Amino acid sequence: SSKPSETVVLAVDHAGFELKAALKEQLSAMGYAILDLGTSGPEAVDYPDYANAAAKAMAEGLAARAVLSCGSGIGMSIAANRHSGIRAALCHEAEAARLSRQHNDANVLVLGARVIDPETAKACVEAFFTTDFEAGRHVRRVEKLT
Repeated sequence: SSKPSETVVLAVDHAGFELKAALKEQLSAMGYAILDLGTSGPEAVDYPDYANAAAKAMAEGLAARAVLSCGSGIGMSIAANRHSGIRAALCHEAEAARLSRQHNDANVLVLGARVIDPETAKACVEAFFTTDFEAGRHVRRVEKLT
C-alpha cells in the first residue's frame, strides 16, 4: 500500500546514526521520500529532541509515518509515545513489526541500533511498510489508545 509520494520521517540519535544510512537507502528504494531530521554525526545528542521533532513533523502533516532509532529503542519509544496520535512500536524482529501494523495501526517504527543487526532492522522496515492495518476488531482497541 506504499504510495510513491509518501514521506517518511527518519530521526535517530548518535547510536542510530550508522543504521540510519542503511534505512534511508532501503526506504528510498521502496519509493518513499525521506524527511531526515538527524542526527547527522556520531556526536552524543539527546534522543527526546529527535523523537519530539519527528512527532512534530507528523502532527504538522509533513509525514504520516516515521522510523526512529536509539541504542535500545526504549528511550525513543517512550519519548515518541508521549505525543498525541503517535503509536510507536519498538520492534526486534519482523513479526512484531508486521503485528504492530495489523493490530495496533502503529505509525512509528522504533529500532534499537545496539540490540539488533542491520539485516533484522531492514526486515522490520520491510514488514512495517508493507503491512496494512487489519481494522475490524482492532479498531475499538486502537481508539482506546487515544
